[in-house]
Amino acid sequence: MPVHGGKLAARALKQAGVEVVFTLSGGHIMPLYDGCLDEGIKIVDVRHEQAAVHAADAWARCRPGSIGVAAVTAGPGVTDGVTGIANAWRANSPILVIGGQGPFENLRRGSLQEMDHLGVVRPITKYCDAIYQTKRIPEYIELAVRHAVSGIPGPAYLEIPMDVFMGQAEWADAPMPRIRTASPRLSPDRAEVRAAIEILGGAKRPMLMAGTSVKWSRAAGEMNRFVAETHIPTYTNGMGRGTVPPTSPEFLNRSRRSSRIPAGVS
Repeated sequence: MPVHGGKLAARALKQAGVEVVFTLSGGHIMPLYDGCLDEGIKIVDVRHEQAAVHAADAWARCRPGSIGVAAVTAGPGVTDGVTGIANAWRANSPILVIGGQGPFENLRRGSLQEMDHLGVVRPITKYCDAIYQTKRIPEYIELAVRHAVSGIPGPAYLEIPMDVFMGQAEWADAPMPRIRTASPRLSPDRAEVRAAIEILGGAKRPMLMAGTSVKWSRAAGEMNRFVAETHIPTYTNGMGRGTVPPTSPEFLNRSRRSSRIPAGVS
């Protein structure tokens, strides 16, 4: 039996472990709500699209290994969410923003709230694209999620025109890919590791600054073992805060303000 694109999108989000979609309801994205109800995905409707994207960002930050999702309607709906996307871009938050668009059949005919969303969000996303075939919605969602969580994480944007969202497709024609939301573990080049060890070994006053990438790499355990063995004075910044136990004798964050800076150095 054929189903509309909203059901395909929701099933793909369910495959990705999505529990909630933050949104401000709009006509262009209504099919997604129908699909989310079928899949048991909670819909949180807010009063401004910026809040929806910020909420998706917060969800991703508080639940490592998952992805935050926001859905916004076309035109001003997307542009209202831009600040949230930019914030996630600078914070390296893995989120997926699904944006509505006028019917693809009426492209460039001035349909309701039609505009070039991709041109707006491209500089502040890791991945952005539009879907023009209903049966390929799950495929594109997997691709967007994969970009959002891989390497240095960040926001992905998918545009789904209204007639594609409301279009029909058979389940058999829309294969549901396996969607991974945990970032892949990467191994550094051994030669580079040896070079770094040599530099540290020759340093007179080494120190370590743990930043946001420690959180997104889920590397706090390895870092703390390194700190405990080397006794390097350690500071934290950004979302690296909280990755070093306050009881660690190497954790000197409270001394940052009182650190002496040589004359002439700013």
